[in-house]
Amino acid sequence: MISSIADPRPVGPAVEQLGGQVMTGPHRPHQWLNHPRHGPLPALLLSLTVATGVVDAVSILALGRVFVANMTGNIVFIGFALAGAPGFSLVAAVLALAGFLIGAAACGPAISRWRQARGRLLAVVTTVESLLLAGALTVAAGSAEPFGDTARNLIAVVSAIALGMQNAAARELAVPDATTTVLTMTLTGFAADLRERNVPVLIRRLLAIVAMLVGALLGAILVLRRDTTWALALAVALVTMVCAAAWVFGRRPGPWQTPARTR
Repeated sequence: MISSIADPRPVGPAVEQLGGQVMTGPHRPHQWLNHPRHGPLPALLLSLTVATGVVDAVSILALGRVFVANMTGNIVFIGFALAGAPGFSLVAAVLALAGFLIGAAACGPAISRWRQARGRLLAVVTTVESLLLAGALTVAAGSAEPFGDTARNLIAVVSAIALGMQNAAARELAVPDATTTVLTMTLTGFAADLRERNVPVLIRRLLAIVAMLVGALLGAILVLRRDTTWALALAVALVTMVCAAAWVFGRRPGPWQTPARTR
């Protein structure tokens, strides 16, 4: 997390700390997007945040009331379904939750193997994620809308596995405010730290919020004005671009490749 620290000089540039490294210079928001400690990871994870917004638009608008990325919402939906609230599918919510957990668990071996090469870790995970989302796209393209229970549940569980892997990888990469799937703490930090006027921190959190909003907006427009396949195709394209970039950057050594998460 970026935090301002005291500068003994009476007048001069701000001093910031990010990922254990101190950097001097004027407040420049782009420093978070290309900082030696995290390299290209912030920009790539912001792109995945956009993809998350797109996929959640599909899950809510086309699959019924179910989340494939936000498991807090799914647990709440399971409670509603158990209470008999109309419009909530217990099966779909449970399958999405199970898929997410399977995806997160499946990411474990990749994390263990490529913990010392964060670029390669992201490349491997997004390769599998793009294939899973392409599978969900194939199911959607071969099914008539509104989807029946089988197609809906299959798309939900496959997408949830993909987002579970993404979330586990983002947790391991430990780029500040780049969780890619959950914004609750980002929003909390944005509001709670306004009084500190730490511009780079506020802007990086705002970027994460805007990325999710843009993804949800684009996904909703495509689902409502085109069809679900267009939205899923956009999500696949975004993840594939991140995947390609991660493979390229992953070959380049640097301090950003070493683990940032404290165990």
